[in-house]
Amino acid sequence: MILQDWKNSGSYFRYQNQYKIFYKEEGKGEPLLLVHGFPTSSWDWCKVWETLKEKHKVYCLDMIGYGFSAKPTNFLYSISAQVDLWEAFLKEKKLTSFHILAHDYGDTVVQEMLARLKENPTYEFTIKSVCFLNGGMFPETNFPTLTQKLLLTPFGEMIKHFMGRKTLAKNFKKIFGKETQPSELEIDEFWEVVNYNSGKNIIPKLIKYLKERDTYKIRWREAIQYTDMPKRLINGGFDPISGKHMAEFYKKVVPNADVVILHKIGHYPQVEAPDEVLSHYDSFRKSL
Repeated sequence: MILQDWKNSGSYFRYQNQYKIFYKEEGKGEPLLLVHGFPTSSWDWCKVWETLKEKHKVYCLDMIGYGFSAKPTNFLYSISAQVDLWEAFLKEKKLTSFHILAHDYGDTVVQEMLARLKENPTYEFTIKSVCFLNGGMFPETNFPTLTQKLLLTPFGEMIKHFMGRKTLAKNFKKIFGKETQPSELEIDEFWEVVNYNSGKNIIPKLIKYLKERDTYKIRWREAIQYTDMPKRLINGGFDPISGKHMAEFYKKVVPNADVVILHKIGHYPQVEAPDEVLSHYDSFRKSL
């Protein structure tokens, strides 16, 4: 599937009566939510989508500020706001029970969702299982790129003007595995969804989630430790941001940790090694 086909096969719903949010739903079986990362979009799941929909009713959306969804400049972007969006979408679809597969920024969105569940016995949603891919779930083990660090500074609003496809390509080639580098077409597609609707203008606002991870690190760590649904981490161990070092930390702090490390794979396992991710996710679901 090409990016334009992905877009054409999706739909939109209106969030807070003003923001158009792109989403896709297909398949049959138990509901499965796919939660994407920063700075990309639901397109990250394109290589696993067709297989997942054979066994699951699969839902994904471009969170606000990402992909083909609205990218308002005056919105207060936060992890909590993205969970509010997901909850509105779930109510729209009348979904109360589901599984989750998440990546990167999406891991933190799911951590906030788990924290709400942990703190509220009457939380209206039942999360049946969670599978995490690479992400900075623990700020102690997360090593942002230089570009990310600069975007967090007061110079972020200036730096955004110099960002482009070349910047994205340079950063992505550092975080993918040596043998699983993104193709030129993949870089084109990643950049297209990032910059769609002037998206690069809000990147300094979106990336403030890195500071939130420091602020809420205990709350979000305990959300993984002290919620009792089955969880698995499928980790691209070669990733310099949240690779094997993060997986080892996860093993130490999460009770009965279920961890699979793909040693030659980088930050985007579902893009770099989709068949391996599908196999390990399928075995996880069969074990439930």
